[in-house]
Amino acid sequence: MASGVREPGPVNADWFTRLAARFATRLTLRGWVILAAGVVLFANAVLVNSRDMMFVASLLIMAPLVAAGYVSLRPARVEVSRVFRPPIVSVGGESVISLQLHNLSAAPLSNAWWADTPSPGVEVPAAAILPLVSRIGATGDSVRLEYSVVPRHRGVYDVGPLRVSRHDPFGFAHSDRQAGSPHDLIVTPRVTPLPGSAVAQSNNDGSIRELVRQTTPTSDELIAREYRPGDALRRVNWPATARHGEIMVRQEEQRSNPEARIVLDTTLTGAAGLGAGHVPPHLVAGFELAIELAASVGVHLLDAGYRLEVIELGASQLLPGDQQTLGGMHGDVPATFRAPGGDRALLEALASVVPVPWPARGARLSAKRRAPVRAALRNAQLSLPTFAMLVTVSDADVDDLVALVRHCEPAIAFVQRTVSGVARERLRDAGWRCLELAAADDLVDAWNDVSGDRGANHD
Repeated sequence: MASGVREPGPVNADWFTRLAARFATRLTLRGWVILAAGVVLFANAVLVNSRDMMFVASLLIMAPLVAAGYVSLRPARVEVSRVFRPPIVSVGGESVISLQLHNLSAAPLSNAWWADTPSPGVEVPAAAILPLVSRIGATGDSVRLEYSVVPRHRGVYDVGPLRVSRHDPFGFAHSDRQAGSPHDLIVTPRVTPLPGSAVAQSNNDGSIRELVRQTTPTSDELIAREYRPGDALRRVNWPATARHGEIMVRQEEQRSNPEARIVLDTTLTGAAGLGAGHVPPHLVAGFELAIELAASVGVHLLDAGYRLEVIELGASQLLPGDQQTLGGMHGDVPATFRAPGGDRALLEALASVVPVPWPARGARLSAKRRAPVRAALRNAQLSLPTFAMLVTVSDADVDDLVALVRHCEPAIAFVQRTVSGVARERLRDAGWRCLELAAADDLVDAWNDVSGDRGANHD
């Protein structure tokens, strides 16, 4: 799950808490030991009435207190700029974080440590010694720091602010100062490459070509061109070959605006309403698999030139605006993506999708009065290739999918083991082709099966 997605905090936070988080002075373990020893020694000096012992005890007590005052009056004042390379990374990918630290203090930064503070889900290096930085205005008053992160889960993560800790020369106290503001690191779902591409459509009869031919009846093979090495022999246009005296092959006239549709299960049949940390682990894993499947299929279709609609069974998350709360099956307009740039927009949008409760009955009735026809069915005259990513669906979800199947050609449902047998049977009876997937590695074989020509893209 996108655990890195930020949760909104209280609007009116305590100013003192914010100030303490911004700047804090603390004694180190050594400082506490010296202070405790001084207090014990001072108590003994009072009991035995020893002025010499009392003098030593006073020194021990004052040493850490003076150290705390020293680091408080000389905090590390720095300016930080942060750059991600790249700023958007897929799960398991590496992003290099570059920090440019500029010293704003009147004195050089010495005896200082630095550490970045990310949100949970991103691991950063432990605190390290900050290289000596000259005072402001002097040569060498800035330093560049770099480290890399490899996020294991998708989401939008806060990285920063930078924490600079300064110590006194004896190590009795240190002051923490936060510099800079958090920056977003977007971790997109992993994409599995699928066979076939826009290039393959014009070069051979690969699997995706068969899918296009089956699902876009307006595509007419009226154009003939000369044979090129690699063309499938079954595409030879014999009448044109006889006329021209050389081998000619059929070249499909591609649709100028092919469209496809993805249905994404985001409700988890009530489990989404349990809140973060309460969704059963097997449903969390299933939801992540559904997101990865949607990303892989969506990117593949966009690369092939399709205009892509994404319908959410739960409240809309892919569309901007607070009013998009009902989902594409209950009144909201589906999110639309198209090339160029649609693949990146899709992955960025999927990075922050989380399980959400099904729209309330009152909200659905209100939406039905405002829009009697579901937004997902407004283009009812079009039968689009539709791919549903299902984790666990309720009876109401199945009803919606049964109503949608009339406008799908083909209607492919990638189901997981968590989808009940009754739901699968109803979907099959309605016309959905249900393919069970247990892992993203199974998607390539399933996609070849969907295209109806396993391995044909290599003929």
